[in-house]
Parts: sequence; structure tokens; C-alpha cells
Amino acid sequence: MGRKRSSPVNVLFGWLRKQNMKIKIFVGVTIGLFSLIALKFTVKNHNHFFVASEAVHVAGILVLIYKLTTQKTCSGLSLKSQELTAMFLAVRLFCSTLMEGDIHTILDFTTLVSTIWVIYMIRFKLKSTYIKELDNFPLYYVVVPSAILAVAIHPSTRHFRVARILWALGGYMEAVSVLPQLHLMRNAKMVEPFTAHYVFALGVSRFFSCAHWILQIYETGGGYLYLVGSGYFWFLAAFLAEMVQTFILTDFCYYYMKSFMQGQLIMKMPV
Repeated sequence: MGRKRSSPVNVLFGWLRKQNMKIKIFVGVTIGLFSLIALKFTVKNHNHFFVASEAVHVAGILVLIYKLTTQKTCSGLSLKSQELTAMFLAVRLFCSTLMEGDIHTILDFTTLVSTIWVIYMIRFKLKSTYIKELDNFPLYYVVVPSAILAVAIHPSTRHFRVARILWALGGYMEAVSVLPQLHLMRNAKMVEPFTAHYVFALGVSRFFSCAHWILQIYETGGGYLYLVGSGYFWFLAAFLAEMVQTFILTDFCYYYMKSFMQGQLIMKMPV
């Protein structure tokens, strides 16, 4: 029998694996830029990016559901991160129902119900496999600053003020909702596959959402950040929150891709 031919993708990953860190970063940035350019010319309505972002988040939750139902363990999952996710989804669903009532509302509802199910499984059905001592990130570190920032900076629309503050609160909490999960994984120093797939899905979700902001800012020459009636610095604050979450997940996605290229099933986290 002849030798099995390597696919172009495997050849590319094999070459990239041998390069130094600077080349890997350059390749990653280049791929990101080309992806943005491709999205700009192929997707006319940039609001579709938000739909794609929320759909990928749903897909990530489905990965968790598969893990919990087939492996009967929640080891490696942060209950605090799921609770924080449920909080911002509940807030966003309430505001979305009042302000939008469209596909975003349906996706938020689906994600919220799925997240609540995951929380139920961790708290009750699979409680014995939950590693509580590693999930020790204090939620008030992110909830309190998010609430203060929401009161100070929120959109200025025709809706009542409480709804506008809640809308901003949901956005700010979303930006930091993954921190307890990353903190747990760093404590454990390794991540099993399904949890890694879930967090990577969050990274892809952030890429689509961030693409919307970058392309809108580019096409308006920066004016998108200061839309009339949006409230002082609201769009700028929302964009910075988006960038914070993207930056938080970038480091994880790098190690995820590194483990994938090396063919490792268990992903190791840096200390």
C-alpha cells in the first residue's frame, strides 16, 4: 500500500508548528485581517454578524450539554461563569423583548434556557463532579464595577432609564463573563476537550461581534462611536467592552489552536 498523502491543511499546520512565536503571531493577525476583509465584501448587512455571534454561542452551549449528558461529569466547568452568563442573558433578554423583539430575542431566550439547564446539572445532578475549590473567582469583582459603569454610561433612547441601564449592564457583564471559567482552567492547569471547545466557541462568537464593530467604525470613519442620541460615550464604552472580552479570549484561543496543531486531546494552560 502507498503512503497516505497529507492534506494541505495538515501540511500548513505542520509548517506553522515549527515556526517561532513571532511568525505564528504574524500568521494569526494576517488570517484575522483577511477574514475581516472577506466578511466586508461577502456580508452586506453587518447586523448579521451579531446573529452569527449569538448562534455560535448557542452552539457552544450545545457542546456543554453534550458533555454533561454523555460523560455525566461537569469537571472543569465554572458554575460561577455559567451563573454570570445567565445573569447577563436574562438582563439582555428583558431589554431585547422591550426594545427589539426579533431574532436576537429568540437566540437569547434559547441560550438562556440552555445555560439555566447547565447550571441545574452542575448544582444538583452532577454536583459530586464539580470542583468547587478551583472555581473561586469572586463574582463581585466584575458585577459591582459593571453595575457602576452601567449607571454612569448607558444608551440614551426613548425607553425608560432602568431598561437603558440594564441594557448597558448586560453588555458590561458579558465582556467579563468568561473570567471565572478561565480562572478555573488556570487553577486546574489543563482543560478537557469539550470545555475547550465551548470556550473556543465563545472566542469565535466574539470574533463575529468584534467584526461588526470594526467594520462599522471603518465605514463611518469613527463616527459610529458617537452616534447622535446614543448617549455620551455609550457606543465607545460598548466597543471597549467588546474589545476587552475579545482580548481576554485571544490568549485562550492561541493555546487552543496550539494544542490542536500538536494533536493534544488535553489542553495545557499556562500558569
